[in-house]
Amino acid sequence: IGIYFHHITICLNINSTFARNFLNNFMPNFQELGLNPRLIEAVEALGFKDPMPVQAEVIPSLIQQPSDLVGLAQTGTGKTAAFGLPVLHHIRPELRKTQALVLCPTRELCLQISKDLRSYAQFIPGIKISAVYGGASIELQIKQLNEGPQIIVATPGRLNDMIRRKKVDFSSVQWLILDEADEMLDMGFQEELDTILEHTPEEKHTLLFSATMPEEVERILAKYMTNPVVKTVGKRNTGTANVKHIYYLVQAKDRYAALKRIADFNPRIYAIIFCRTRIETQEIADSLIRDGYNADSLHGDLSQAARDNVMNRFRNQTLQMLVATDVAARGLDVNDLTHVINYNLPDDTEVYIHRSGRTGRADKTGTCISIINLKEKFKIRQIEKKINREFGKAKIPTGVQVCEKQLFHHIDRMENVEIDVEIESFLPVIYRKLEWMDREEIIKRFVSLEFNRFLEYYRDARDLNVEDDNKPAREPREGRDRKPEHRGDDGQYTRLFVSIGRKDKVLPPQIIGLINEVTRSREIKIGRIDIMDNYSFVDVDSKSVGRIMKAFENETSNPRGIRVERASEREFAPADRKSRSHPGKEKSFRPEGKSFRSANKPFHSEGKPFRNKPEQDSPWKKPERKGGPGKNKKSK
Repeated sequence: IGIYFHHITICLNINSTFARNFLNNFMPNFQELGLNPRLIEAVEALGFKDPMPVQAEVIPSLIQQPSDLVGLAQTGTGKTAAFGLPVLHHIRPELRKTQALVLCPTRELCLQISKDLRSYAQFIPGIKISAVYGGASIELQIKQLNEGPQIIVATPGRLNDMIRRKKVDFSSVQWLILDEADEMLDMGFQEELDTILEHTPEEKHTLLFSATMPEEVERILAKYMTNPVVKTVGKRNTGTANVKHIYYLVQAKDRYAALKRIADFNPRIYAIIFCRTRIETQEIADSLIRDGYNADSLHGDLSQAARDNVMNRFRNQTLQMLVATDVAARGLDVNDLTHVINYNLPDDTEVYIHRSGRTGRADKTGTCISIINLKEKFKIRQIEKKINREFGKAKIPTGVQVCEKQLFHHIDRMENVEIDVEIESFLPVIYRKLEWMDREEIIKRFVSLEFNRFLEYYRDARDLNVEDDNKPAREPREGRDRKPEHRGDDGQYTRLFVSIGRKDKVLPPQIIGLINEVTRSREIKIGRIDIMDNYSFVDVDSKSVGRIMKAFENETSNPRGIRVERASEREFAPADRKSRSHPGKEKSFRPEGKSFRSANKPFHSEGKPFRNKPEQDSPWKKPERKGGPGKNKKSK
């Protein structure tokens, strides 16, 4: 029966109505899982009725026959209860030593797991759970560890600090749980994890939970686990089944304008907007706030106090939109998100899986939106193959469609508003004030009061959609240079030498972005780009050469000191172009004693990102109208 149920769980789409009804006849309830009665009492007090699939798979296995276990399930599928309840079932409250260690990637997830475990253990006296994480008082955490907690929930960095200070004792640890293991490794915690695992006893039960199974996670499995039982809910390395994936095709310069249209077309939006860099994240958030939207940013440059403030407001839904980087958003546990928006698609498909898993949680539906340009279509195809799910192509709403949606939202709010009885005393004065208007006039003015700004803003709004030629997008090969729009002896293009190359981990898009960033212009035509080991050659519009060289000579606009100069015919002759480098030339191309790249870091991750800055409808250029259609927008 157990095997039969396991295959049903994996093979059926558990989010369909038929599958849910079918599985309800087979799925055990919490009373049938063999849990401690006090844990069942806590679960019922929390309002849980039936276990989620991952819980029904994992809990009986760990209670009846504890062993090493790998759980593959998406974010938001109930993994904390899946490992937390059986671990609490086996904890001995009378033993004031650490018996279980839970490792997770971020402070937010650490606090969330600690809170959940305390709620499960609320009817078991003597259970202490300590959270150990960075960004908080280490003295206070040491004091809590000295009290002998049976369970420690920790982030790898701070726990390693405690190990160095000899403030933790793992001699009695029987359970080790690695939650969001793929994200911990992706954040660079491999060494910290190795150190921690080496300090734990050899005889213990190791549980590993992950949404994806990259090679790094499989190496941990092989190195530290013994014949683990594998429990899979859904398909391996795929996204959440109840998330709708759609993309909008726009010009790169219209990306921010498209974001605003999407937000205005979804008045009840509650979303995380993912950006590539900290700078872009802050700029987009500032622009949304300036345009009147309920938004804020979350990235690594924020202080811990500012981060906590933003997260509290977002969890309380006083913020509708949170603009975040992938690193800052890891471990966030926010329910009821309606949308995840990829302002920029990630390079790693597994990052997309994690992003999309923020919505559609706990058997609810959600939408993952990607705003792309024509050159990024190949990424959509890559992701479709990875998650085995087809994206829908959607059209950016027109101004008329946005206004219509906002109008009906405004009327719905009016129909559903709660009437305060205290207004009764003011009604006679209101009636006298409005008695000169008939019913139709009052309705018109009432609607116009809230709606006029949308009509004004979207009057004659242009179409942001880009027509797709339906040709399959070709994935660019690394090192394949972009061909020029024109190339010949007509003098239209001039070849420039740029003092960064393949060893600086740059590709043609980064060089194009660099030129746009330093010159503060997107109007410069760029042709062929040849990337060598230590430098590159770029064909640019001959009329723009002086402008480019002057901009790169300015230390303010070019703080990295990247060198640009005209290349001689000999330097980019066909014979030279075939080679990877130019022997004997590299020294003259780099200022003496100065390096343009940092060790072990890709060039484009340092300082400001290389990004095309749009000239209109952009977050960097304040619109002529004050604010935007979202001015004074409040979440419901």
